[in-house]
Amino acid sequence: QVQLVESGGGLVQPGGSLRLSCAASGTISGFITMAWYRRAPGKQRELVATMSLDGSANYDDSVKGRFTISRDNGKNAVYLQMNSLKSDDTAVYYCFGDSRMSPTEIRNYWGQGTQVTVSS
Repeated sequence: QVQLVESGGGLVQPGGSLRLSCAASGTISGFITMAWYRRAPGKQRELVATMSLDGSANYDDSVKGRFTISRDNGKNAVYLQMNSLKSDDTAVYYCFGDSRMSPTEIRNYWGQGTQVTVSS
């Protein structure tokens, strides 16, 4: 049974940094796209950053220049380095990965979320 597990969230002051980690437990062939989403209270889940299998990354405009996504395919893990954090970054952060199960099925995996609170 495979699941994604996040870690690294917590309370940080504005301008501080956090590094989120997410790794798959169990056996899986590998992920195609890996990504980070976040959901602030009262808002829809939004895409923060994605990374394709070849390492190309895309970021939401709100985090460009401050966040960096990376992945370790050997560990089936994805990371999010968050610098210069702002109060608006406060949210539950979720990792995502999709994996091809067969030529006709790609399965999505989601983490349960880790809380990031930016406050003085």
